[in-house]
Amino acid sequence: MIPALCHKLHMSLLLVKLVDRLTLDILAVTKKSFANQATEGVGFGQAGSMLKYFHEKIADNPSFQYALQLDCEEDITNIFWADAKMILDYAHFGDVVTFDTTFGTNKEYRPFGVFLGINQFRETTIFGAALLFDETKDSFIWLFETFLAAHNGRQPRTIYTDQDVAMGKAIEKVFTESYHGLCSFHIMMNAVKHLSPVKDDEKDEGEVEEEDEGEEESHILSDFSACMYGYEDKAAFQEAFDNMRHKVHKQTWLDSIYKVKEKWAECYMGDVFSLGVRSTQLSESFNNALKNHLKSDFHIVRFLKHFERTVEVKRRKELESEYEARKKLPRIKMCTPMLVQASKVYTPTIFEPFQSEYERSMAACTRVLEENNQFAVAIGRLHGDLTYEEEEERIVIGDPLNQTASCSCQMFNRAGILCGHSLKVPDLMNVKTLPTHYLLKRWTREARTEVYMTGKEGKW
Repeated sequence: MIPALCHKLHMSLLLVKLVDRLTLDILAVTKKSFANQATEGVGFGQAGSMLKYFHEKIADNPSFQYALQLDCEEDITNIFWADAKMILDYAHFGDVVTFDTTFGTNKEYRPFGVFLGINQFRETTIFGAALLFDETKDSFIWLFETFLAAHNGRQPRTIYTDQDVAMGKAIEKVFTESYHGLCSFHIMMNAVKHLSPVKDDEKDEGEVEEEDEGEEESHILSDFSACMYGYEDKAAFQEAFDNMRHKVHKQTWLDSIYKVKEKWAECYMGDVFSLGVRSTQLSESFNNALKNHLKSDFHIVRFLKHFERTVEVKRRKELESEYEARKKLPRIKMCTPMLVQASKVYTPTIFEPFQSEYERSMAACTRVLEENNQFAVAIGRLHGDLTYEEEEERIVIGDPLNQTASCSCQMFNRAGILCGHSLKVPDLMNVKTLPTHYLLKRWTREARTEVYMTGKEGKW
């Protein structure tokens, strides 16, 4: 490496340490690991341009953070960066994170990783980004540790990724306090690829057989989708999964995905705080906007600037949403104290589903159970032929003293808003407004006003 550049790199890394922006772990990777791919690292000229770009960012805003990983020859391999707003956004909305190495499986592109979440308007927000040399366990461990260091060591409650083995091992080592879920989109794509029906030797050849096979494959995919989303009871899930297994021609993939069922099956995720997120595909348009700038011959500074422009487009949209939210209140269908309160506290995006649950509570029937403050709540609905039907009963435990209502459906634990079952019970306890402990700050108009909990020990 050019001596001047060596000095620049060492000074840059030293600067990052001195100002305590990131705890930098420079792994001495063996020379052999990079011998066959030496030309794929960041070139000398590009490295200098990249450091100049990062230093300019820090000069504009000292909260900008970046980290570099070097190999044994001091060539830059992995890169992480996060600007000031990403750091602040994570403090407000980093409870649920998705991570995806976009284009990492395509050899034409460099692996690009982005940490995403959703804000109070359910729009995609960005917590950090990375360019990777490879997708090994060591690279992911470095990246995840660096990501947490940038965010004061505060781990998300839930993180979603694809089913990459190396990534899974790194998450198990680094995100020790987080639930790790698998992306439902990637799982379904793998299901389409791997699940085919058992062939019937007695079927006639020709178009009829092809049509039958296509229909059977569609049924198997529907069965798998039902196993993913349709069962709350574990015994019912197990029975359905066993039945599906008998219909499948090759069971290798099905057996492997079953071993990690706790990471994708609805019945095992009843209390997982997900905010409705089940996929890493939070921002397909965001990824597409970057795709052409990630080819193997890309220029890193040109990519960084394009990434910056793409992020700014998303942030302008967020500002527009906030302006619209402050300009007008949502339409309230019933002028009750609880709905009026919720319309003023929640963002319009969140008030809408809350109001739907409130309407459902108006159609709920309640039975008082023998245990103290326990209620069986069933929500009814009227069909087109005017027949009335009730859904399955849920058990709600009410506490008038503490003004709590805990439902067996666990919707609040998952989504952060109360379900129709729970909203029925406060009315029976003469509680007419939402208690503050049910107003999740991340969903409110004031979500960005203050960060109450900081540091590693802070709970979301």
